[in-house]
Amino acid sequence: MDVSLEKVDPNLVPKRKTYTGAQIPGIGLGTFGSDRFSADDIAAAVLGAIEHGYRHIDCAMVYGNEKQIGVSLQKAMAGGVKREELWITSKLWNNKHAEEDVIPTCQQSLQDLQLDYLDLYLIHWPFPNHHAPGVDVDSRDPHAVPYIHENYMKTWRQMEKLVEMGLVRHIGTSNMTVPKLKLLLRDAKIKPAANEMELHPHFQQPELFDYCISNEIVPIGFSPIGSPTRPDRDKTPEDTVDIEDPVIVKIAKRLNVHPAVVCVKWAVQRGQIPIPFSIYPKEYVSNLKSVTENPLTDEEMKEIAGIDKNDRLIKGQVFLWESAKDWRDLWDLDGTITKG
Repeated sequence: MDVSLEKVDPNLVPKRKTYTGAQIPGIGLGTFGSDRFSADDIAAAVLGAIEHGYRHIDCAMVYGNEKQIGVSLQKAMAGGVKREELWITSKLWNNKHAEEDVIPTCQQSLQDLQLDYLDLYLIHWPFPNHHAPGVDVDSRDPHAVPYIHENYMKTWRQMEKLVEMGLVRHIGTSNMTVPKLKLLLRDAKIKPAANEMELHPHFQQPELFDYCISNEIVPIGFSPIGSPTRPDRDKTPEDTVDIEDPVIVKIAKRLNVHPAVVCVKWAVQRGQIPIPFSIYPKEYVSNLKSVTENPLTDEEMKEIAGIDKNDRLIKGQVFLWESAKDWRDLWDLDGTITKG
């Protein structure tokens, strides 16, 4: 038997508590396969991951694979995994922000995933700006607009209704900034339980991370190993590679693991929930196993804190509006929301 593929007891996986008291499994499986993996590949990985101990699956309608994942979820539950043991997230895509679209779009995700409720439903991006699948980095939506808080709140009110209807247990945000979250927390009736954001050793977002923690918003980190399979349009010459960082490599040698595993361990020990993606059993099982054994030392955690390069990999260029200067306008880097 391949010991690297031994099942992991889900009870050994750390949990993160939401402000409602719900427990989120402290590592999830991502399902964004970019243009490199088929829906069937990803659905097979979801079933295999659950069979090996994963209980947290991060989905989105725009990934184009929720129907296939729904079949895998049903198989897993038929095999003895209870629905209440699973934490299933989905996300509202940018072209569905209109008030009349939010509830039907969530209902479609539930139908595709073959579920009665979602544990977490996120607004995928704070902009209604849309792009067709597979477009290049210079593609622009002619109707793209900057962040308009009044419009975002109209969408959020419908998200709150989903909770009231019992279709969704928690609602949250994704790709947000501190200035935008401040406005949302001021105006929300039901506050966000989580914010999904890019987090890895070369992009630690300390201000946003700390803001989330201090406001009881669970930070969920996508691209936790630096997203080597992200779309080519998101790659730029100045990007750095976390798993080649000397500090990460040195720790990996001590533990006799792949450097990606060190990135996952760091994320969980820091206090965020990483969402690594892989369709390969050896990789997704080693990621899960890593958070139950051989923790990083305090010294190693300090060393990794020192390698933050502020290197955002998912810059969001395809969401820019006509008057925006460049991708930095999406991220409110000077502490104020860019209006146009």
